[in-house]
Order: sequence, then C-alpha cells, then structure tokens
Amino acid sequence: MQVRKELIHTALTIAGSDSGGGAGIAADLKTFAALGVHGLVVITAVTAQNTKEVKAIYDLPADLVVKQIETVAEDIGIDAAKTGMLSNSAIVSAVAKTLSRYDIPLVVDPVFKAKGGAYLLRPEAIDVLKRRLIPIATIVTPNRMEAEILSGIKIRTIDDARRAAKYIVKSLGANAALVKGGHINGEYSVDVLYYNGSFKEYSKPRLKNACTHGAGCSFSAAITAELAKGKNLEDAINTAKELIFLAIRHGLRIGKGFCPVNPTAWLEIPAERYIVIEELKKGLDLLMKYGRLFAPFIPEVYTNLVMALPKKYVHNINDVAGILGRIARIGKTIKPVGSIAFGASSHVARAVIKMMDYDPTIRSAMNLRYDVRLVEAAKKLNLKVSYYDRREEPPEIKRKEGATIPWGIEQAVKRIGTVPDVVYHLGDWGKEPMILIFGKDPTDVVRKALRIIRIALGLKEIH
Repeated sequence: MQVRKELIHTALTIAGSDSGGGAGIAADLKTFAALGVHGLVVITAVTAQNTKEVKAIYDLPADLVVKQIETVAEDIGIDAAKTGMLSNSAIVSAVAKTLSRYDIPLVVDPVFKAKGGAYLLRPEAIDVLKRRLIPIATIVTPNRMEAEILSGIKIRTIDDARRAAKYIVKSLGANAALVKGGHINGEYSVDVLYYNGSFKEYSKPRLKNACTHGAGCSFSAAITAELAKGKNLEDAINTAKELIFLAIRHGLRIGKGFCPVNPTAWLEIPAERYIVIEELKKGLDLLMKYGRLFAPFIPEVYTNLVMALPKKYVHNINDVAGILGRIARIGKTIKPVGSIAFGASSHVARAVIKMMDYDPTIRSAMNLRYDVRLVEAAKKLNLKVSYYDRREEPPEIKRKEGATIPWGIEQAVKRIGTVPDVVYHLGDWGKEPMILIFGKDPTDVVRKALRIIRIALGLKEIH
C-alpha cells in the first residue's frame, strides 16, 4: 500500500527586504503563512527603511540572486513565484532568464517606487522588465501609476484601467493583467482584470485613513500563494482581494508614516472568534450550574451573556458573540434559548463595545433584572458601581437607532470617572430597568454576578 505524503505547497518571493517589516519579503512571507503555504525567499536588495522613507538601498549581485533561485528550486521545488522589488536591469534580466527555465505560475508585481518616493526599480530597468519579464508572467499586478508607466495610458477611470490592462496583455505579452484600483478615485476600490480576452472587476468599499504600506506586496503574494495551491487565476484573485481588504482594514498602527497592512489578520480573526466561542461556553456552563440562583434575576426581556473580539477587530455588534434568543427563566432555573453565535446580541453587545472604548480589556457583559439588593451587594463587595438616567437622554439620541446604550455607558463612566463593574438604569416609559455586569471574559462576569447575588440573598460567598 502506498502511503500518501503530506502535501506542502511552496511559493517563492523574489524581492527586497524592508527593515520596517511592512513590505517586500516581510509582507510576502506573512501572507504566504496566512494562506498555509511555505514561503521561499530570494533577496534582491537590502533596504534601510521605515514607515516614512527608504534611506538606503544595497543591491545584491545578479549572480547571487540567480543562485538563490536555483538552490531552492533544485532541492525544495517551487509551486509558484512572484517578483517584487528587482532594483536594476541586471537583476531583472537574470531573474527573467532563470524563471523561464521553470514551468511555474509567475506573478509580476512591477514595483517602481516606494510610497515615500524612492526608486525601487531604476528607470532604465523598466524597459528590460517590459521586454524580458512581463512576457513570461502569468499575471502582472500594477497599481494605477505603474500601469500608466507600463502602458503609456493616463488612468483616471475604470475604463482607462481596462485599456491599460488590455495593453499589458496584448502589447507587452503578459498572460493576464490586473490594474489595481486603490489609487483610482471612487467610493469603491475596483481592480480590473483582463484575462482570456475579457474583463472582470473585483470591488471592495474604499477604507479611509487606512494602513496601506505593503498592500501591493501582500495582494500579489496572496495571488501567488493561491496559485501555488493549484487554484485557477480568478479564484486566486478572489481570495487575495478578501485577504487584502482585511489586511488593510486591520492594519498595524505603528510608526510615524505609512503604517503597514496586517495580512495575518486572515488567520487571527478566525482564531479569535473560536476563542470567544470557547470562552462563552465556559461562562455559560458556570451560569447554568448556578441556574437556581440566577433565575429570580432574569429580566422580562431575558438575559444575554456576550463577549467581543479584541478591540482592534470590533466594528459592530456582529463582532460580539452571545446567545441566540438569550437566556430564559424556566421554572426555578434558567435555559439558553438558542446556541452561541456572533451578532446574537444587540443591547448588551453595544454596551460592551462602548465600554471597550474606555478599557479594551473589558470584553464581556451580562444583563440582569434591576433589583436594589443587587446594587447594594455590588457596593458591599467594593465593585465600582454607576448608573445612567434614561429620562435625561437627549431627543437626538432617542431618535437614533442603537444610540441609547452607548450614550448610557458614556454617562455612567463620566459619573464616577472610571470604568465601572456594574451599570444600572431605572428604565423609562416602556423600558425595563436593568443591571449590566462587565468583565474581561464571560467566566469573570458570571463570577462577579454570582458573588453579587449571593450577598444580595444573604448567602455565604464561594471563594
């Protein structure tokens, strides 16, 4: 019987180093790893750069670049490759000649200039890239400025991008061209692909004030990784577009210049979602264990227990997990109506999101029926207690869907000048009075609530 060996896909990046870790081979390797592909590295140039500028460039000899390619190819093998910063004409020629010997998908990211303006490909090498490298490319991925240089077409609209993409294929000989829309004005960032004689567009909402250093590197690396796994070109671009949207949206706010994208968000977000669900299971198990104690304090609108993703990944209530249908009182105990899911809570989720503005470590909360005994018990335990008065809610807040809870949390924090453990309100016309208990995770919240309830009922604390 033949035993099938584990299949490990490999992708090669041929590019420069970025000492700031945001672009070049650093971005490529992070992207390869995020997509489950082993990254191979050929360094073309060493740069001294940060988020503001490129201060120095040292090109490696072209024969050393070739030797790096050959060495990994002969031992490990290459499933797909990409080029980034190639720096000079000798390196471009050597890379093109060497890669033409291998029957592998090739993504050419024509990196001409850094965001700070430094040349990452000397102007005299552009013609060599057009003549030698682009004709062997599976796909070329220029931004607007790079596509203008390659095609000679001024790009201001999507139609201009279409003409440039077609030129790169028809006149320069690439198999496909994807003109990226990050620098083309519009509410959406639209990338235009010309492939197999037709156009296709890939669109995402434009992110304002976002981190974009290394975006082109990570995008082309993602296409390369997917091609290395055997995906067809259009599917590879689809995945790459999703990854780079997340990478830009959750960029790393470091440095004083152009902050870098975060391709590992592709892995981190699913991992954090899994952790949140597991933490909620623990908290819910503890809550159910003491269901008879909690039952008298379940409000008419039921209780929810929630936990948010880390603050950097929270945008709305869909980034907070809770119990579908909430937790109901059933006889003398309690029972969750549904399963754990993201987006399962509105009110308690909004409270947590707002509280995270003041303390990002406070990621969990639950609501209980208002009872003055609970409030007094929390104070006896030296927990920080605050409140807000819904009768003071401004009319413009009342009119805005979902604005009441964040407003209330803000008032409660301002009232005591710090982040409270417990926030309550006495209700309003048609609004049930409520207590919210906050903590770092669901188990922390349930334990706080359990201590409060035991003191309120005159029971001995469990330590």
